[in-house]
Amino acid sequence: MIVTLTPNPSIDRAVLIDALRRGEVHRATSSRIDPGGKGVNVSRALAAQGGPTVAVLPSGGPEGHLLEELLDAAGVGYVSVPVDGSVRMNISVLEPDGTTTKLNEPGPDLSAAEVEALLTTTLERADGAQWAVGCGSLPPGASTDLYAGLVSRVRERGGRVAIDSSGAPFAAAVAAKPHLIKPNHEELAELVEHDLPTLGHVRDAARELVAGGIDVVAVSLGGDGALLVTADECAHARATITAPLSTVGAGDCMLAGLLHGLSTGLDPADALMTGVTWGAAAVTLPGSRVPAPEDLDGIRAVLTREPDFDRVLS
Repeated sequence: MIVTLTPNPSIDRAVLIDALRRGEVHRATSSRIDPGGKGVNVSRALAAQGGPTVAVLPSGGPEGHLLEELLDAAGVGYVSVPVDGSVRMNISVLEPDGTTTKLNEPGPDLSAAEVEALLTTTLERADGAQWAVGCGSLPPGASTDLYAGLVSRVRERGGRVAIDSSGAPFAAAVAAKPHLIKPNHEELAELVEHDLPTLGHVRDAARELVAGGIDVVAVSLGGDGALLVTADECAHARATITAPLSTVGAGDCMLAGLLHGLSTGLDPADALMTGVTWGAAAVTLPGSRVPAPEDLDGIRAVLTREPDFDRVLS
């Protein structure tokens, strides 16, 4: 079982247009809505592949009701914590070449009691689970130490915890030493406070974090694949996608695949291959749709333990 916490979930509306032109009226060629938020996406991807998962999330307002209906329709197990505010609505504008423009609302203000209810519910559901996962941005009103608190409390109970966030909440969580983190290139650079122009720079930054107490650092690099670093190994995986449709949620699907692989007994490098395969498959799908088993057909990830560390990242 993998339990995800999404403190700031969303309804994700994806709209496809021919080309985005600022200040003009556009006619959408198609649109879709999905339940969203990074942890929700991780649970959706796991559920789509038959993996056991429960998503913990706040729910309020008409958008909260819609979010729950969408999760029910997708067959995703969840526990919603009632909040006074309304769940946010995010909009992604997609162009035929895969370019994605995102408009994200801030989300509802959460009280201290609502935040504590989220954490308590997550801990209850994570008791005996293989992973607890904290993902995404924090809503207004939530303390930057929310994920750090999750890390500390899961570790106290003997569980394993993974974090995928950014900014001050991510830095605070890393200081609490989760077992696994999954930053993207920009988030890792922000965390270590310097640019990471090459794959070698990413490796070195990840090694510093591992030396500081993180078991697994998996860095998603977009079209440059992903790099995984532990105390014992460094592995790079990449899958080439020639006709991308949407990058929304691809990193979340990568994290889902990685955790699924680790939970089913794969070694970290092979689990990385699973993660990159799931993430690459997500790029071939519209909006924030997550890949089903048949969507993995034709995705070929390549793993190497000796990549070109001088490679300049895009």
